[in-house]
Amino acid sequence: MPAVPVASGAPVRPLRADARRNRERLLAVAEEVFAAKGTGASTEEIARQAGVGIGTVFRHFPTKEALLAAVFLGRFERLGEQARALSTAAEPGPAFFEFFTLVVDQAPAKNAFADAMEQAGVDVQGVTSGIAGELTAALEELLGRAQAVGAVRADLGVAELKALLVGASRAVEFAGDREACARTLAVFVDGMRPTGG
Repeated sequence: MPAVPVASGAPVRPLRADARRNRERLLAVAEEVFAAKGTGASTEEIARQAGVGIGTVFRHFPTKEALLAAVFLGRFERLGEQARALSTAAEPGPAFFEFFTLVVDQAPAKNAFADAMEQAGVDVQGVTSGIAGELTAALEELLGRAQAVGAVRADLGVAELKALLVGASRAVEFAGDREACARTLAVFVDGMRPTGG
């Protein structure tokens, strides 16, 4: 199936204040509805909960896939903001592990969005390409600062860190109950600490 083109979410011209508020409200409600009911939730339900007509939804997001992509991109952008904020924290070690845990905790919802988008033929990498470089730069900063204070093993690079994030995210999803998830995550975290640390 050919990839479905998805608008980046950036309008060609600035939206009027009311249209901008409607768009922001739709994205917030869509994220809540998708989180509660899964990505199969209907656009009609999102419109109803947002207090707008279905036409308003489709004016901003011509397809459900475009809405999913916009919500997914918004999550990525917030993750980048959180990474940048933590990269200047006074305590680099705890900041690094806080971000790692944050990413893993959010992974089930992110993976559900990505899977739904891929099934619909949306180019997930294309949707996130604009923010991916910024997120990698923030990861490098977090990792470098944590290694500089001896909180993270020196032989860990960003490529390995990304692989660990993916692995930990899938492992925690598979683990099931909260206690098993916490123990699984602890194994990954311990493995990133210096030997004897």
